[in-house]
Amino acid sequence: MRGFITAMRTLTIIPLPGKEGQRFSVSMVWFPMVGLILGLIIYGLGLLWVTLLSIDWTWGGAAVLLIVQVILTRGLHLDGLADWADALGVQREKASRLAVMKDPRVGAFGVLALIAVFLAKWVAFERLLSTNAFIWVMFIMIISRDMMVLLMTTLPYARSEEGMASPFIKDISPGQKIWAHIICLILCLFAGPPGLVLYGLGWIITGFLRSSFKHGFGGITGDLLGTTNEIVEVILLWICAIHGQFMMAYTGWGWVSMDNYLYPIYLHSF
Repeated sequence: MRGFITAMRTLTIIPLPGKEGQRFSVSMVWFPMVGLILGLIIYGLGLLWVTLLSIDWTWGGAAVLLIVQVILTRGLHLDGLADWADALGVQREKASRLAVMKDPRVGAFGVLALIAVFLAKWVAFERLLSTNAFIWVMFIMIISRDMMVLLMTTLPYARSEEGMASPFIKDISPGQKIWAHIICLILCLFAGPPGLVLYGLGWIITGFLRSSFKHGFGGITGDLLGTTNEIVEVILLWICAIHGQFMMAYTGWGWVSMDNYLYPIYLHSF
């Protein structure tokens, strides 16, 4: 459980009592569970918004939920996204890009990246709220955290000096990576085949990012992990938002049975 405490304190502002693990790498097993907890909070607030307030103002609800997500994560992943965008927009050499990402200041490219992600998430949140398919946000947050584990266990640390991500990469064992993926897969199974499809798409997206990071930066950093989380979330959110209520019709496993193939099973319906 010390690994879980480390993961929660690292990825969220949610305070948990107790001691952290002596090795940061043990916390990676719990990254998908942190995504589940964040997803449950955001989903629960979305459910409250449309049931207790007004379902007609889903744009407002989407904005509130987006702000809550930023607060809960301290904007950690967004900071990484901005640094990554600045590095790509300013420099071409690996060493120069890594130096730009260490600069605490945010440049024009970083600001543009943040605006684009905020708008993309806001639109996707609104669409999922208005089509009663907001529960998919929870599964997407689980997958995006697991994709960070995938990168940390398949790429070397890009910097020669210590950084925020380096303690997590040190002493990582194959078993920790496997268990993180198993936990994520089990959680996605509750969503039925669409959950497995989203999980597979997460791997594909992360595969492209992995290749980009390897050639552009020589490995992984904390900023690039945050970038991965945001990009995976945005793409999967838009995939679900485009389909809207159609996603809910194929949530769960009941619809694939021979006796009930025309009867959609809903995990939840507002």
